[in-house]
Amino acid sequence: MRRDGASKPTPGLSWRIASTTDPIRITIERWRGYLRSHDPADLAALLSDDVVFLSPVVFTPQVGREITMLYLQAAGQALPGESTKDGTAGSSSFRYTKEVLDGHVAVLEFETTVEDKYVNGVDIITCDDAGLIIEFRVMIRPLQGVNAVHRQMAATLERLSDH
Repeated sequence: MRRDGASKPTPGLSWRIASTTDPIRITIERWRGYLRSHDPADLAALLSDDVVFLSPVVFTPQVGREITMLYLQAAGQALPGESTKDGTAGSSSFRYTKEVLDGHVAVLEFETTVEDKYVNGVDIITCDDAGLIIEFRVMIRPLQGVNAVHRQMAATLERLSDH
């Protein structure tokens, strides 16, 4: 710590105050709108033509609006959380628990339950200056959750591909 009370900066890291006009803020507001509406047109309007989707269970990046839409729509069906016996979403439904927004990047932490397995993860969303999503990266843990998500996503993608 320096004499003036300021801590010594970590080499390689830069700090700035996030602005309320950062493009990612509007993008995330629109993303949350899509999560409420589930309207494919809302999702399509959010994604760049050459958006890159990085899945926790697929080795190669998926490039393009159509394939990214397929994965994100499948995730919406595969990761809603468990339902109660009456079919309504239970308290363990998918929910974002933390968010960090800065410039063109958002990190949204989430929790849900899949096949009675706790799943914790992050969506790392990058947008361009126009607010279109250019990269959507999903990371999840623990391993039992990854395996459950993999099974559910595979089944959901197969079902969606048949339509």
